[in-house]
Amino acid sequence: MVSTESILAFAAMSLLVIVIPGPSVLFVIGRALAHGRRTALATVLGNLVGSYALVIAVAWGLGALVERSAAVFMAVKMAGAAYLVYLGVQAFRHRKEMRAADMAAPAGEQRGDLRTILDGVFVGVSNPKGIVFFAAVLPQFVDHSAGHVPLQMMLLGLVPVAIGLITDTLWGLGASAARSWFARSDRRLSMVGGAGGFAMIGLGVTAAATGRAD
Repeated sequence: MVSTESILAFAAMSLLVIVIPGPSVLFVIGRALAHGRRTALATVLGNLVGSYALVIAVAWGLGALVERSAAVFMAVKMAGAAYLVYLGVQAFRHRKEMRAADMAAPAGEQRGDLRTILDGVFVGVSNPKGIVFFAAVLPQFVDHSAGHVPLQMMLLGLVPVAIGLITDTLWGLGASAARSWFARSDRRLSMVGGAGGFAMIGLGVTAAATGRAD
């Protein structure tokens, strides 16, 4: 149904967009620094679920409404930005509670995996970059004459999700590895936890301040 040429062209376009660090990547890095590898990987999973939810929304016409309506777009963007700031504040507030000894305990005991995944879903689905990309770019690679347009979009949407799975995981593992080095000292671990919190707060403020061009 979807031609190989369309898949390859969309994959190339997706790669160009994804390799430039955006809200999803910075969010994963912030969570990795603040909470560790397991939380980072759960965040990646949630982000991808949220991103694919945008694909589904675009496939069935909802994404276009969000992208074209300034009021709806702003509401979604501000909700995501506010939640990022909230998560960053929480990470910063609890930075001193992290101890090097905690690194030996499963991260799931420090923060529930389901909650972490849901955090990622919310940030992924409210990502302005994702909304604009899927609403404006994805439809261009659909063959309307072949029919089943929503299904074509949903199949094509798996391409950036697969690319994001690889790249975001690498970012998360890299950041969590750096955190492991800092974890040799309680003070350094507290500092990197605070840095992760500040990163998320800064990302939230940036997301709120950017315009529709993002």
